[in-house]
Amino acid sequence: MKTISLKVNGKPYTVEVEEDMRLLDLLRDKLGFTGVKEGCAEGECGACSVIMDGNLVTSCLVMAFQADGKEIITIEGLQSEDGTLHPIQQAFLDEGAVQCGFCTPAMVLAAKALLDKNPNPTDEQIKEGISGNLCRCTGYAKIVSAVKKAAEYLNQGGK
Repeated sequence: MKTISLKVNGKPYTVEVEEDMRLLDLLRDKLGFTGVKEGCAEGECGACSVIMDGNLVTSCLVMAFQADGKEIITIEGLQSEDGTLHPIQQAFLDEGAVQCGFCTPAMVLAAKALLDKNPNPTDEQIKEGISGNLCRCTGYAKIVSAVKKAAEYLNQGGK
């Protein structure tokens, strides 16, 4: 066992983790962030993606001990305390980019990671930014539209 300290969605945690524990399991099982989904467990589908120190990572491939001293954002960290959706979440709803919802949390985080670095991405940059996240329902067109809409919202003064 190893004791690590990390910040998740702005809140500090100090937890004991086993050396073979994945960040995915720490977030879901120990800390209760069930918006992080397990799909393939091989880093191929992107359903478990979170933002770690500003970069999108697949949490099934990151060991929990590697998160020591890091700042993690999960989908639960985007919604404001009063329940208001983040502009990216709102854009996904407005554009009909949410269907079954399994890929949605990680897709929203992929959009956030992209828009944090590039507030005005082209369609190609959006496609590249979400390329690590598989979706079986939408065909991606509505997701690309949602990211463009989110960029508009954010550039007009959203969070």
